[in-house]
Amino acid sequence: MEKNPAWLEWARQLNAIAQAGLTYAENGYDRERYTRIRDISIDIMQRYTGVDHEKIRSLFANETGYPTPRVEVRAAVFEDERILLVREKLDGLWSLPGGWADVDTSLREAVIKEAGEEAGAEIEPVRIVAVQDRRKHNAPPMPYGVYKVFVECDFISGSFKENVETSEAGFFTLDRLPSLSEGRNTRAQIEMCFAARKKKVHEPYFD
Repeated sequence: MEKNPAWLEWARQLNAIAQAGLTYAENGYDRERYTRIRDISIDIMQRYTGVDHEKIRSLFANETGYPTPRVEVRAAVFEDERILLVREKLDGLWSLPGGWADVDTSLREAVIKEAGEEAGAEIEPVRIVAVQDRRKHNAPPMPYGVYKVFVECDFISGSFKENVETSEAGFFTLDRLPSLSEGRNTRAQIEMCFAARKKKVHEPYFD
């Protein structure tokens, strides 16, 4: 699937314009125009995805305030020469522990929380590996901007317990990776984490 189709970019940009306009416009006529622009962005999404208008509105076009990217964190947890992965219940594929960062957590707190909840792992975050624009690295496309933050972590201890998001966890060498949930992390992103692990001094990658 194309990572960044033109129609999605149009819908995303129109929605961002509408969201900012509805946040700052004081004139009633302007607000009507921005509302119509948001409706057009929803129409584009519905046309190309087949998803119901109201579901698109609730997932894509219900935010207020100035539009900004969402933040997704991924914990690259290492033990010796192996990296910790979890099996996602949604697709049965494997990923680094992670997810959306909560508004009341720091980056360090977020990766610790995700590793604990999804893998039952106690970890120590070490350094940022990369901050990537999801559009440039992962498919399928999403209707909003996402910054993916990869954090190198040391494994301390832990024992996996099945939870609402993951069904198992394990450590893997780079040459024995399982099938990956590529919307969450690609092989190239896993390789990036292994490469950073080998460096005593690492400058974070960013787009």
